[in-house]
Amino acid sequence: MIELIVLDVDGCLSDGSIFYTNDGEAAKAFNVRDGFGIVCWHKIGKKCAIITGKSSKIVEYRAKDLGIKYVFQGVQDKLAALEKLLKELGLELNHVAAIGDDINDYKQLKSVEWSFAPADALPFIRAHVNTVLKNNGGHGAVREMIETIVDKENLREEFEKPWL
Repeated sequence: MIELIVLDVDGCLSDGSIFYTNDGEAAKAFNVRDGFGIVCWHKIGKKCAIITGKSSKIVEYRAKDLGIKYVFQGVQDKLAALEKLLKELGLELNHVAAIGDDINDYKQLKSVEWSFAPADALPFIRAHVNTVLKNNGGHGAVREMIETIVDKENLREEFEKPWL
């Protein structure tokens, strides 16, 4: 049973675009349906973590908005960060699903129970995951991942119950 989903940000939770203002401020766009999927995931008692190679206040704001408690930024070795978190949570890799789109996600994706890649992930990553999603990163891929897990683990009724 999947208890924790691990999200990469650029290329998964966002489409990877970074916008800069004339003042040098950065901005990213996030998909509302991805966010609501994460909120629903939490409502059924599951956990979510962000493990990303970059550091950004924007990610902190988005994680707080979605109730994501476990946020690791500026990470060089994503698998090591995940293993540290799992020790803290008392979970094993076979309780984890992860989504990634680039080569810095490879080791983590190969180690978890269920690995996902957005449709527009690098071909190398798409070739090494359990499930390639139909949606692109930042355009519903995370929601699709969550819905896939919910259906596979027969959690649909529990997932939708708070809203119906």
